[in-house]
Amino acid sequence: MRYLEHADPVITLTAGPVNAYSEVLRGLGRTVLYDYDPAFQLFYEGVVDKAQKAMRLSNKPVILHGEPVLGLEAAAASLIAPDDVVLNLASGVYGKGFGYWAKRYSPHLLEIEVPYNEAIDPQAVAAMLKAHPEITVVSVCHHDTPSGTINPIDAIGALVSAHGGYLIVDAVSSFGGMQTHPEDCKADIYVTGPNKCLGAPPGLTMMGVSERAWAKMNGNEAAPRASMLSIVDWEHAWSRDKPFPFTPSVSEINGLDVALDLYLNEGPEAVWARHALTAKAMRAGIAAMGLSIWAASDNIASPTTTAVRTPEGVDEKALRQAARARYGVVFSSGRGETLGKLTRIGHMGPTAHPIYAIAALTALGGAMNAAGQKLAIGKGIDAALAVVDADA
Repeated sequence: MRYLEHADPVITLTAGPVNAYSEVLRGLGRTVLYDYDPAFQLFYEGVVDKAQKAMRLSNKPVILHGEPVLGLEAAAASLIAPDDVVLNLASGVYGKGFGYWAKRYSPHLLEIEVPYNEAIDPQAVAAMLKAHPEITVVSVCHHDTPSGTINPIDAIGALVSAHGGYLIVDAVSSFGGMQTHPEDCKADIYVTGPNKCLGAPPGLTMMGVSERAWAKMNGNEAAPRASMLSIVDWEHAWSRDKPFPFTPSVSEINGLDVALDLYLNEGPEAVWARHALTAKAMRAGIAAMGLSIWAASDNIASPTTTAVRTPEGVDEKALRQAARARYGVVFSSGRGETLGKLTRIGHMGPTAHPIYAIAALTALGGAMNAAGQKLAIGKGIDAALAVVDADA
């Protein structure tokens, strides 16, 4: 057998960046227009309108021109004032990481942290808000990708709203792959991007901002202005009649336009359903092969990423290398505290189809067998196919 150690992978099944739709890649090849060309300004306004429709917003979303980490840091810098008391909810590496940004802009940080295979309990949030009425801002990661777990942001958002606080939501790897929207969870800043479930390359942030968040940011003297981290500079940039604060990423906007068309034309509910079916098939196969997922329960496992617990005695890095070399399939490692403990398999965008669950099970099972596990790959594939057949 000729291994593919130095060749390009055949299938990328990572937790991001993910494969881009072929239509999006063609869209990136459109003409790069001058940003002050009236044709581009009109086009940009149209893309923002599509994003508004996809995000189900009552006002205009913001597009920041950098991958969503820019949006997350910008949210901390712009919304959090020095006198705010911030409650950060940490159920994973990314949720914990937002707290470091929050503390940069206010020294008053409280935190609820749970083991990184569990989810935040809304009752714990309610108790913390009751014990600390001074809390003004709450931050939460919806899908903490390094763990493959989901937090109940709608329930959390209702509590924060009743408290009168502002909610920042990291929905980078959940929006577009499951039912979640900024106003559903009463988010004041909701950060996502096209480079996960929408199947586009990394390079942009899509952000829902409530009217009260606009007022708070505009009144926050410490909020960045004339900066890559500025959100307020982009408040009116969606309009064809307003200038851009700096040159937007024209090619990325071309790609986003196509990605939004694909999402809206297929129908969000249909997109969510194939993400969920792919994850369900994958997990049935994992269980049938004798492996287990990282999440403490299926109820909090994400439909866009399956995190598979690494069996004792298996070198997780070597496992992924074997999957790539033998089968041309690329998976993601854990991050931070989950590094070496799990393997992440993405079901996002164009790879959110059950056939990719079969490919993932084959590659993961084969790599596990090479590591001495001797799994019944056929049973795993049969279990996954049974899930798909039952859904047909």
